[in-house]
Amino acid sequence: MSALPACPQCSSTFVYEDGSLLVCPECAHEWSSVDVVDEAEELQVVKDAVGNVLQDGDAVTVVKDLKIKGSSTVVKVGTKVRSIRLVDGDHNIDCKIDGIGPMQLKSEFVKKA
Repeated sequence: MSALPACPQCSSTFVYEDGSLLVCPECAHEWSSVDVVDEAEELQVVKDAVGNVLQDGDAVTVVKDLKIKGSSTVVKVGTKVRSIRLVDGDHNIDCKIDGIGPMQLKSEFVKKA
């Protein structure tokens, strides 16, 4: 069962979907479910290995040796990565590492510098 949000007008939890709209049967308020999806995407927060919130442009430090697939090189512990960019997906950090090049990292293997 999907968890629908409470009515923004009367806070009723008896909300149902009618096509692309959400409807409150108690106050008859109707609103778009697309707004709810957009708010949920905005609330998605990316945290590092220690729980600090990451944002675009932050500098991070690698906390574990990371082998690069298809290569014999390794990103060593303590490597500082500047100007990260947050993206959707499993590897949610897009960056460029000096000496290695562009790559994607998982936020669980970095900490905010």
